[in-house]
Amino acid sequence: MSFKNKLKTFFTLDDEYEYIEEEEELEVPEAASKQKGQGPNVVSLKSVQPASKVVLLEPRTYSEAQEIADNIVNRRAVVINLQRVDHNQAKRIVDFLSGTVYAVSGDIQKLGSHTFLCTPDNVDVSGTISDMFEEDFDKRW
Repeated sequence: MSFKNKLKTFFTLDDEYEYIEEEEELEVPEAASKQKGQGPNVVSLKSVQPASKVVLLEPRTYSEAQEIADNIVNRRAVVINLQRVDHNQAKRIVDFLSGTVYAVSGDIQKLGSHTFLCTPDNVDVSGTISDMFEEDFDKRW
């Protein structure tokens, strides 16, 4: 062999070797293989809760307390204005709604002198309203 042929073989890539590619099998844990059999993770849009509603009510008699309680049981927040109800009936309404709110693991908060907020467990209320006497409020304005 000549020197020229030696240089040529040295700098060129001759496929003198035959390459055989072997496929490697990856070990899959049993838990992962069971999940693949279940299909992809799909979330139904029906499981998404619609936006919650707030109902404003101004009862005039104790007999309207059942309608207010029905809204709370149906997972709606209710703001109640008791200014047009006799004081004794207003106390009875608040007592009745306190029991309803307790039954649904909700919360009842006093917003004003005659105003209450009743919320079921799916509604989170943050913040507080400080107690101010109506006389102080009238003096400021």
